[in-house]
Amino acid sequence: MIQIEQPGKHRYALHHLGFRPFFLLGGLFAVIAVALWAWLFHRDPSLLPAEYFTTISWHAHEMVYGYAMAAVAGFLLTAVRNWTSVQTVNGAPLLMLAGLWAGARAMPFTDHPYALMAMVAMDLTFNAWLCWAILYPIMKVKQWQHMGIWVKLLLLLISNGLFYMGLTGVLADGVQWGIYSGLYLILSLVMLMGRRVIPFFIEKGVEESFIPTNHRWVDLSSLVLVLLFWLVAVFLELPTIAALLALALAALHTIRLLGWYTPGIWKKTLLWVLYLGYGWIVAGFLLYGLSHFLGINNMPAVHAFAYGGIGMITLGMITRVSLGHTGRDVFNPPKYLGPVFALLMLGALTRVLPPLID
Repeated sequence: MIQIEQPGKHRYALHHLGFRPFFLLGGLFAVIAVALWAWLFHRDPSLLPAEYFTTISWHAHEMVYGYAMAAVAGFLLTAVRNWTSVQTVNGAPLLMLAGLWAGARAMPFTDHPYALMAMVAMDLTFNAWLCWAILYPIMKVKQWQHMGIWVKLLLLLISNGLFYMGLTGVLADGVQWGIYSGLYLILSLVMLMGRRVIPFFIEKGVEESFIPTNHRWVDLSSLVLVLLFWLVAVFLELPTIAALLALALAALHTIRLLGWYTPGIWKKTLLWVLYLGYGWIVAGFLLYGLSHFLGINNMPAVHAFAYGGIGMITLGMITRVSLGHTGRDVFNPPKYLGPVFALLMLGALTRVLPPLID
């Protein structure tokens, strides 16, 4: 059940609940960062004055720990209040939390000798504070079933720390470990939350009578295999085993998607965007497995995960949560959302398919 926000007599609502500042900042940052990335990559890399970043490492880190973490923060700070009935961080502390996130995003474009240290301090403080902000209400009402989500947040904090250890020369493989750990942990968090909410949204949102099918063995197998995939692909570097695990995960999540399917989703914009986004995750695992055995680059798989899967699902959830928590009708959203989501789908196809053909 969605609890509609009650701003009361306050004139400004930006600091009332987590989704407001983080969805706004995350959305703006995504547009700006992608435009900057295109310019940096194709025209003028000197626009990024931070010598400790390459353009590629900046792009990868900021899409994961910048945009995706903003979406995660906004969603969880809002959802955990619903689940626990305990108010999550709001008011001035919420704006301070969002300020830490925003400050870290600005530091790579600050030509100052201590900019990197400032970024490290702000970004990791943001991660740690978010962990506490999610843990406190869970502990207060003893809803331990949500601890799996919190553990992923803790691992994201550690992974971001690994990235910065690599960036500062402390850990040789830190940059790669941090980026790919962040990607796969965000992906696992999206899959975990998707399992909770997507079938529920489909059941309540379609016009026909439909009960989604979920298999406990798929749920448990997926949790174990995605953990193994992360460890094997990132740290153990066993490509054949990672590819086999990816193909197994593609099969498991195909079964999950088939159990959620009903034709009525295509009539509901806020359903098909989530369904297709989850389909991109399946495509990512399939491409990852096949890329190893066919001897092709796995970047299309990475972008199927990131652009298609995480991008479409987070934008779909940002839209639904924002509409629902401000009293709008999620069953009849604005008409322009269809073309917006279709453009995102086209962008994902453009990013993934041409490199495969090439």
